[in-house]
Parts: sequence; C-alpha cells; structure tokens
Amino acid sequence: MIFNVSNIINTSAPPIDWAQFAAIVSRAQRFLLTVHIRPDGDCIGSELAMAAMLRQLGKEVRLLNADRVPPDLRFLSGADDIEYLDTFTGSPDNQAWLGSVDVIMVLDTISWAQLGPMKPVLQGHKGVIVAIDHHAIGDDIGAVVFSDTHAEATGRLVFEAVQHLGVELTPDMATALFTAIATDTGWFRFSSVTDQTFAVAAELVRAGAKPHVIYNHLYEQMSAGKIRLIGRTLAKVELHLDGKLAFTSILLDDFAQSGAIPGDSEDIVNKTLAIGGTQMAIIIVEQQTGGFKISFRSRCGVDCSKVAARFGGGGHRQAAGASQNLPYDELKTVLIAAMTEAYGIAESRI
Repeated sequence: MIFNVSNIINTSAPPIDWAQFAAIVSRAQRFLLTVHIRPDGDCIGSELAMAAMLRQLGKEVRLLNADRVPPDLRFLSGADDIEYLDTFTGSPDNQAWLGSVDVIMVLDTISWAQLGPMKPVLQGHKGVIVAIDHHAIGDDIGAVVFSDTHAEATGRLVFEAVQHLGVELTPDMATALFTAIATDTGWFRFSSVTDQTFAVAAELVRAGAKPHVIYNHLYEQMSAGKIRLIGRTLAKVELHLDGKLAFTSILLDDFAQSGAIPGDSEDIVNKTLAIGGTQMAIIIVEQQTGGFKISFRSRCGVDCSKVAARFGGGGHRQAAGASQNLPYDELKTVLIAAMTEAYGIAESRI
C-alpha cells in the first residue's frame, strides 16, 4: 500500500530534505546498514524497514551490527539476516565487499560512543555515510545527516522516507516500523506522542501491523530469568530526594543468580517510575566487558540528555544513557548528585 501522508508528517520542525535523500539512494547500488550498540526496538525496526525499502528499489543491502538482536525483537522479519561485526570481519570476501560499499547508513544515532566497534568501519569508509536520527545530541561522524529531533522515533523518519520514495509499505515493514515507534514511546505513553504519532500508527495498522501480536512478542514472552532479574532489581530500589528519584542497579551477579542475559535488563528502569511520587530514575548495569551502562529517566523538568552528556552519553529529554568505568560506589554517588543538581535547576526555573 502507498498512502498520502502529507497531512500527518511533522510540520512543526524544519522538514527533512527527502529529495536529497532520494538522490543519494538513486546514485548508489550497494548499501551497508548499521545501528547503535545495545540495540532496541526503534533501531532494529528502523534498520529492517529501511533494508526492505532499499531492496524494493533494486539495491544490494547487507545489515551489520556490533551487538546481537535482543530475544524479544527476533520475531521481526529479516532479523535473522543481520550480520555481526565479530564474525563478519574475519572473512576476506566480506572485507572485499565492504570496500565496495557505496553508502553506509547509520540509523538511530550520530554518536561515536553509541557506535562502539563500528566506529573504525565508518572511519575507513571511502564512500558516502548517511545518518537518520532523532536524537538531540551527537557527533560529527562525517555523515549526511537527516534528523528531526521532534520525531518520537527514528522509525517515524523511516516511515516518511518510505512515503516520499513511493515504496510499497508491506506488512513486514509496517510491523517493523510499528515496533520502532511503539517501543520508543513506551507503547504510546510518553509525552513525545502526538496526534501525528497515532495517525502514523493507524497507517501502519492499515498496512498490516498487528498491535496485539507485536505487544505479545515484546512484553508477554519474558523468560523466567528476566522475571527473576526484574524482581532482584526492583528489590534493590533506593529512593532519594524525598522519593522523587529512584536508583537501582544490576550487577553481573544479578544476571548469574537470576539466569538472565544482558538484553533482559532493557526497560527495567521504567518500572521504577511506577512508584508513587517518583519523577526521575537511574539504573546502572554492569557490563561483561567492564564498566557500567547508565540509563536516566525523567517525568519532570529534568533534561536527561543534558545529564547524560556530563558522562559522555546522550539521548532525549525524558530518556538518555551513558557508559562509565568508575568504581560502583563512586559512580552511584556522582550520578545521584548530578540528577539532584539537575532537579534543583529545573525547579528554580518554574
């Protein structure tokens, strides 16, 4: 199906120059798509839908990511076709193919830190780099950037690209894009959701996305290990700032004792905001390779992206992340202090 969406594309921000994007696509034949480390529903859904769009246009496309697709997203069509850097680079044939790529397309980030081990691949690329993203903070990765920070998800931007290029929106593409938008909006409950969000979601449903099936895959197929990990993590919640700030952590021992995998830690931070009176949350997750992944959440005037930037990260106003190698106790102290300071500044502006 092809829909006329001129009335639902975001007009509150400077429009993306999709004609320029179309010109880049038309001149290129061989594409490599990639996303940020610790992939989520938005980047994977966007990547798969973009790949399907390019293939409809007769392009040669391969998907190469640094990290594996989380179990709850493997139901998406094409997820099994994604290749991974740790096995890809060992093949001379793959290296030769990589050298012949016309365009590397990065979805859902323009941050070197979020690209992780994919950074050298981009730096060594002799062709065009394209980035499609909706985050407010990023780096100069040498890309032609197509960005709209008002968009609720990168999946929304891929949807716009599909419409502007006149490509058929297949059920598989619609499912991937619905997943992208639904996950990055907390199943349509975040303040980034507008009437336009629901208009796009309706078009995706008309094209074949089935929300009840997608929800079941995302939220009703948890492993016993993840359930136990959620319990352990919530049992450790500490409240600060008179209950306005929730803090918790997941350490390697928590994964071992619960039988969970690293991907099972996603979204647990949001559950702490169900505690009455909480307006902000922090979770730190110990990484198998060392250091900690940090997630920030805000349901008040605190801008998480600015707090995350202090720790080398970024993201959105209400949800952001970073990585740090500080010792646990020191990291916990500085994070709580940073959020407390940010809350004080936000309150002083009211």
